[in-house]
Amino acid sequence: MTIQENALDAHRRLAALIEDLTDEQVAEPSALPGWTRGHVLAHLAGVTVGLAGQAEHEGTRVEVYPGGRPARDAAIEAGAGRSAAEHRAVLADAVERLTEAWAGVRDWGSPVLYRDGTLTGTAYALWREVEIHARDLDLGPVTWSPEFRAHAVDFLAARVPDGTGLVLVADGREWTVGEGAEVRLAGSPDDLVAWLAGREPAGAITGELPELKPWP
Repeated sequence: MTIQENALDAHRRLAALIEDLTDEQVAEPSALPGWTRGHVLAHLAGVTVGLAGQAEHEGTRVEVYPGGRPARDAAIEAGAGRSAAEHRAVLADAVERLTEAWAGVRDWGSPVLYRDGTLTGTAYALWREVEIHARDLDLGPVTWSPEFRAHAVDFLAARVPDGTGLVLVADGREWTVGEGAEVRLAGSPDDLVAWLAGREPAGAITGELPELKPWP
């Protein structure tokens, strides 16, 4: 699949994950400190619309969130209290807008203001957002594809401390990230990627966990 197809497929799986979500579950804590599941869902709707806007304004560098970070945070707070049905509807509308915007893209290499990158970069970013935050909803096991794990490890390599050669061992394969003194960690592939993304692993990881650098 293309990166755009991967991101849209992640949204389809997210929709299936929250298909039976109740209002009570929406108000419960997510795996992210200080955020309910409603906050996570409001954020996903907002970032989907925001990155659709990058494609809708192809050739013009515009903010993802008009008004910047304060407007983003305010929108998340305002949307967090939606009912489960409202969250599903808002997300469906956001995905429809995104699909239409992406269908109209002429050049995926077009520069955008988001991360000072390109439209292709926004598709990768949305893929990460939906895949990782689906796990943050804490609604049951979320399994990532080998393709997503490989992308996430490559993107999150910047978090590895300087002077550290991090070796992640899972299911008979190894990822080597960074250069320097070798640190070997072993666990399930999803748990290793979740830890690298700053999330609490569901199972045990063996080895001495280094302190990671900030999100890139």
